[in-house]
Amino acid sequence: MTNRQYDNVFSPTEHDIDLARTGLPILAQILGRHKQEHDFDERIEFIDEQGEQIVLPASALELLKTILIQMAQGNAMTLMPIHAELTTQQAADILNVSRPYLVKLLEQGDIPFMKKGAHRRVRFEDIQTYKARIDSQRLEALDELTKQAQELDMGY
Repeated sequence: MTNRQYDNVFSPTEHDIDLARTGLPILAQILGRHKQEHDFDERIEFIDEQGEQIVLPASALELLKTILIQMAQGNAMTLMPIHAELTTQQAADILNVSRPYLVKLLEQGDIPFMKKGAHRRVRFEDIQTYKARIDSQRLEALDELTKQAQELDMGY
């Protein structure tokens, strides 16, 4: 299976940005109303002007809201299933590191990977798990440095 289907990056046009900015508050209002009226209902029903009914999962509309937020800010984005298998270059790009550095992390066992022939593949979920772990370690280190700076009365 190739990952070409996950390589598509969508960059919104100015028109897309304007439409997202207009539609976002309306969608947020619909979702807010839905949550108040249907505490545990996991679907949202719409009826169009011809009386046609459409039922959507509420989670799909929450995802659409997140997409509209990014579009309204002009951010490029891509949608990727959590189980997607990435090339080492795709994984390195997500972590914002070089591909050789990522390969080093894989070979050290810091991030799980599998081999497809001669090529390494990394699950998107494993990249996200690694990123969350590293971010947490960075925050802990920053908290410790801040604590030390305060104890030494360094003006922080």
